[in-house]
Amino acid sequence: MKTAIATVSISGTLPEKLEAIAAAGFDGVEIFEQDFIAHDGGARDVGRMIRDHGLEIPLFQPFRDFECLPEPLRSKAFDRAKRKFDVMQELGTDLILICSSVHPRSLGGIKRAADDLAELGEIARERGIRLGYEALAWGRHINDHRDAWEIVRQADHPNVGIILDSFHTLGRKLDPESIRAIPGEKIFFVQLADAPAIEMDLLYWSRHFRNMPGEGDLDVQRFMQAVMAAGYTGPISLEIFNDQFRGSNARATAQDGYRSLIALMDDVRRAEPETKIDMPAIPPRVRAEDVSFVEFAARDGEVETLTAMLRTLGFRNAAKHRNKAITLWQQGDVRIVVNSETEGHAAHVWNTRGLSVCDIGLQVSSAQDTVARANALGSPTFSQPTGPGELAIPAIRGLGGSVLHFIDGTSGLGEVWDVEFEAIPGSKDEGAGITHVDHLAQTMSYEDMLSWTLFYSALFDMRKSPMVDVIDPDGLVRSQVVESAAGRLKITLNGAETHRTLAGRFLASTFGASVQHIALSTEDIFATVARMQELGFQPLPIPGNYYDDLAARFDMPEGLLEKLQAGNILYDREGEAEFFQVYSRAFAGGMFFEIIQRGPGYKGYGGPNAPFRIAAQKRLGPPKGIPQA
Repeated sequence: MKTAIATVSISGTLPEKLEAIAAAGFDGVEIFEQDFIAHDGGARDVGRMIRDHGLEIPLFQPFRDFECLPEPLRSKAFDRAKRKFDVMQELGTDLILICSSVHPRSLGGIKRAADDLAELGEIARERGIRLGYEALAWGRHINDHRDAWEIVRQADHPNVGIILDSFHTLGRKLDPESIRAIPGEKIFFVQLADAPAIEMDLLYWSRHFRNMPGEGDLDVQRFMQAVMAAGYTGPISLEIFNDQFRGSNARATAQDGYRSLIALMDDVRRAEPETKIDMPAIPPRVRAEDVSFVEFAARDGEVETLTAMLRTLGFRNAAKHRNKAITLWQQGDVRIVVNSETEGHAAHVWNTRGLSVCDIGLQVSSAQDTVARANALGSPTFSQPTGPGELAIPAIRGLGGSVLHFIDGTSGLGEVWDVEFEAIPGSKDEGAGITHVDHLAQTMSYEDMLSWTLFYSALFDMRKSPMVDVIDPDGLVRSQVVESAAGRLKITLNGAETHRTLAGRFLASTFGASVQHIALSTEDIFATVARMQELGFQPLPIPGNYYDDLAARFDMPEGLLEKLQAGNILYDREGEAEFFQVYSRAFAGGMFFEIIQRGPGYKGYGGPNAPFRIAAQKRLGPPKGIPQA
């Protein structure tokens, strides 16, 4: 299976785009005419430059407004096509995309279009060129792949075939199953794009909101299952028009595109096992089970800042590393690792960001399969030297330069706490009732959200929630959850659009640290808060107005409102399912802990409380324009 991407899909000049596309692992590149015209080299030079990057040119596109025109427009269209054929021959490509006409003087008609394509096909055959006809979703007369196929069928020319685009089919809500009836050899090319479910003009939607397969809401997998079942054997290519991608890092966007294609085609192969797809076997999406540990980089006085906070939350200093300046703090199933090493990954993170999360350990069904799948999707392995008696735990790079380590229960990796650490005598797990990590909140620039949603959903067996808006007094933060099938591992991805929001200020203060808050679960939040207050915990103060509003919103059992206010505990309810949450005060550039009690059936994250929590945090933070300490 060969992969390709249209140059229009990523940012930069043509040389920059080619470098990014080649680095991501693609086999070929669709030359978008505008990128070629804007370049200062001739067609022959461009073709050579592309091949020097190890890339092929499977398609030149687009050729617009060709079929069904009256004279003299028809003759002019044929002349334009011949000029494009000259360019293609110098570039070194043999396939051109002809999209269905939107010309206001187009006459329409299946037979008329077929005759035009057949005539042009004969001219193309003399040049060794093939024509691919595509139905634009907003085409004047042809906007359905079924009509496009009928035109190609009636043209009945060996150099004329159909080009299928997932957006043009799925965006019009057409059933892709009809594609299975098209002979595979007549499908000359396939382009893929996903998109969020938005009701708007098709052309505007297509030109501004397409995204990578798996990042949107279209059933691209079902589309590709039909294509492959038809017997298609050509390249699988991406054609993405997206305002956000046009301003994003070209290498990162290209890497996302490659990851999306590999994950998609692996899904298609598993759904249609009788279909032959020429790609290396990779492990299926891995079952992500839980957070095994969260590791902080901390040095000097920051160690005391963090450990003082952990003590007030009920954590005990359970063990220390046998060889390194690393301590383990534990409560229930939660492990917090404090790394004070002066060399290695944690040291590099501390030098850049100060006190921050540098590593996340995930409990998975198979650590080796996780890394193998990650490598196949384009994520490189992370490693650093191990000391005497230390385990080599599989890992890859994560968000913001952090690391994800993977631990399973079958390869001995779960014994790391006994092998590498020695227990501290007299350490008792009295705790405050915290049982496990409910979720991790990762903060990023909004433009990176699609990328990291794709990262998690392509690697792990995780589902994503719809994106929601979180209101900050100084802007908007987009939030989306990725959650394991069993619901034990939950990661909230929060995208900041401006540095004025709390999330944006955190990113600016920490130079892009990945984890802004850790949510810890308890079965009795009132007992937990009471115990933490005995240990010196200072909750985020919530104003009385909030509790007055609660009384108006909900029918509260007698005494509950007073208990909530006494503990600065926030409350939400979905049907009969209740949710309680309390926050620590911020530290380390705006990081904080959250303690929650999730009632049976409550699936949310206290979203209605977010504006009040953020306002309370900003009241305690530095004035605007002054970085968080």
